[in-house]
Amino acid sequence: QVQLVESGGGLVQAGGSLRLSCAASGRTFSGRAMGWFREASGKEREFVAAVPWSGGRTYYADSVKGRFAIFRDSAKNTVYLQMNSLKPEDTAVYRCAATIKGVSTQVNGYDYWGQGTQVTVSS
Repeated sequence: QVQLVESGGGLVQAGGSLRLSCAASGRTFSGRAMGWFREASGKEREFVAAVPWSGGRTYYADSVKGRFAIFRDSAKNTVYLQMNSLKPEDTAVYRCAATIKGVSTQVNGYDYWGQGTQVTVSS
């Protein structure tokens, strides 16, 4: 079993930055992948970013390219989402996810989910 715990959310003004963290425990992640998704009020969960646990190419939603960066620290079993130039439309609950399969941009491509952390961007 895998446990994922997010932290780092909060309230920020438009144009500001936040860094989200997702600490993983339980199974090792060699060869797996991690992702970030978000759920805005009244909207479906959507893909934000993903990275193979072994490193390499990263994947981003078009809406966050150039503003967000995903990276991981394998020694700490933690994946991060650095969010810059935040916009009010980035307001959502952000969840990290882990997959025992290959990296995916789809919700159903992930096997484990965290509880989420709220990010609110004021205009």
